[in-house]
Amino acid sequence: MNPFFAEILRAIEGELDRSRQTFLLSNHYDQLEKQRSFVDTLLQLGADGVIMSPAIGTPPEDIRMAEENGLPAVLIARTVKDAPAPAFRGDDAHGIGLATYHLIALGHRRIAMVGGTDQTSTGRHRYQGYVAAMNKAGLDAPPHWRLPGPRTKQAGFEAAIGVLTMKERPTAVVCWNDLVAIGLMNGIARAGLTPGVDISVTGYDDLEEAAIATPALTTVWNGQREVGKRAARALLERLNGADVAPQEVLIRPELRVRQSTGRPPRR
Repeated sequence: MNPFFAEILRAIEGELDRSRQTFLLSNHYDQLEKQRSFVDTLLQLGADGVIMSPAIGTPPEDIRMAEENGLPAVLIARTVKDAPAPAFRGDDAHGIGLATYHLIALGHRRIAMVGGTDQTSTGRHRYQGYVAAMNKAGLDAPPHWRLPGPRTKQAGFEAAIGVLTMKERPTAVVCWNDLVAIGLMNGIARAGLTPGVDISVTGYDDLEEAAIATPALTTVWNGQREVGKRAARALLERLNGADVAPQEVLIRPELRVRQSTGRPPRR
């Protein structure tokens, strides 16, 4: 449902194709029982391994159970503390920091954050990166400037009301992902304001849609193709008997500056 994962899957498929491996795809929709059911099915089918973006609430014991039953695992995008499997993801705290510092450099001082949840490692790391960047610049990041939850365009669109009615309305918004950012810009435009002029907006992931949005979205490339390639290669190495350490590998994100950010409006 999120093109971010489609880009990761494309890279995974390319690597597995070269090794004549076929993969089965399951969406768990952040439902732990659905994820467990799929892993059980893989075990029954005698699958070689599994690459997963773990559902919210996944305990390390679930990963350990798969490993102990001959199903080597590799994690992508999200991590599970103490899980005995390698994990590949973008450096979320650093990446959201790039977006926040960019807005600060433009002169913004009231910067809100929209989207994400503390229930996932991704949500926690991105919020921590935003707060750290604000604090390093000597700026406040009060809790009411954070609107957690939105992860889709529709939710981003609906969040526009919350942003525009905030006390001391922010002049810029850091969004949890591109979908939220594009939805938020649509909501801002629906209210008669111009994204990038009246309110600056940044996204995260640098989806293909970001460059052709109106206005073109300033965002952070999160290395999804690199994540997919490295995850697939790590699993193939494990299947070939290599010892791959259960460590977290971070891909360095990059800022893509476009039209949705500018200097704060004069009042």
